Amino acid sequence: MNHLSDREERPERPVEADGTAHLFRALGKQIKALREAADLHQKELAALLHVGEDLIGAIERGVRTPQPDLLERADVVLGARGVLKAAVPEVREALKRARTRHPDWFRSYAEAEAATQALHAYGHQGVPGLLQTESHAREIFTERRPLLDDQTIEKRVQDRLDRQQVFERWPSPTFSFVLDHNLLERKVGGQDVHREQLQRFLKIGRLRTVQLQVMPYGGGAHAAMDGSFTLLHPKGRQQIAYHEAYGRPHLITDPDQVRIMAERYGIIRAQALTPDESLALIEKMLGEAG
Repeated sequence: MNHLSDREERPERPVEADGTAHLFRALGKQIKALREAADLHQKELAALLHVGEDLIGAIERGVRTPQPDLLERADVVLGARGVLKAAVPEVREALKRARTRHPDWFRSYAEAEAATQALHAYGHQGVPGLLQTESHAREIFTERRPLLDDQTIEKRVQDRLDRQQVFERWPSPTFSFVLDHNLLERKVGGQDVHREQLQRFLKIGRLRTVQLQVMPYGGGAHAAMDGSFTLLHPKGRQQIAYHEAYGRPHLITDPDQVRIMAERYGIIRAQALTPDESLALIEKMLGEAG
């Protein structure tokens, strides 16, 4: 097992041509200085902001993006007197520019996901991006064909990690995931990466805003054998659906088609293991993974 620290394992965010990385590093240093002045540890600040300790550490190092709502809450908690809030307009603009790093075909979905009030996803061929570890995501992009250059791989990995901050929003969206059993078995990236991915499933599945279920092998055929898909409820808009195959995206807005996808999801949730049974299965597999 790799015993490197989290900081040593994760490469620093590539410096973007538009300078957004410099902004995020500067904010990270400000947050660290304010936290230390308030005599708070990262874990204590994370608890006050309702986010994970890892996120605070990554933001302070400038390798994760501080979202505007987090900056506003941190300004109050740390007694910054508007210093952090003053940066919110620049951060919003930087995030808007950063979204252009997504491939054109994915951008509409990424924008809808960032604003969603509820997200429900079925993972069949691959682990949903929101649940992937950094190492898992890097392996997926490295093996993609046609091959991606190293810089593009690192940008895609960082974009995927940034999307995962949707779990840190407060008030939080509602999440549910149904994972096909094969995703718990496939050792993407080798044994250590696979073990880390199982731990990630447990960590997310234990959040009170998330329900995670496993579709067992023994269940036979079910209503979503055609493949993975996601249902979103963007704020102020009707429910939409998304799925892709071999890089060909389909963002579905037609109410009748979305209703069919939602019906399928309701059926497979009923056929899957319960959340408690699912977490118990993952814990068992994690123990077997050594």
